[in-house]
Amino acid sequence: MKMLRRIPVELIFWITALVLLAIAEPIKHGHIHHFTLCPLANMGIEWCPGCGIGRAITQLFHGNIRESLAHHWFGIPAVMIIVHRIIELINRKIDNNRKLKYKEERYV
Repeated sequence: MKMLRRIPVELIFWITALVLLAIAEPIKHGHIHHFTLCPLANMGIEWCPGCGIGRAITQLFHGNIRESLAHHWFGIPAVMIIVHRIIELINRKIDNNRKLKYKEERYV
């Protein structure tokens, strides 16, 4: 349990989000009945700049690049940005552990 407390919450969030999107079942483009957290879609507004990114990422993880682009063009760049952020957080955590270990060795 102590180990989980040391992992940044943001890192857990992004990894969990990508895993959940990867294991989700892809929905065909234009399928109307789906769950959404989008406040604009829930208010009945048809257009939203972010709607479809999650479905685009799910399609991408299942190898359906055309369907991914049909849902939202930003799905592919979003995955690259999120993976970059995950790598950055892991590297930062590793660097902090090295610095802490170095300080401990210095004072012994």
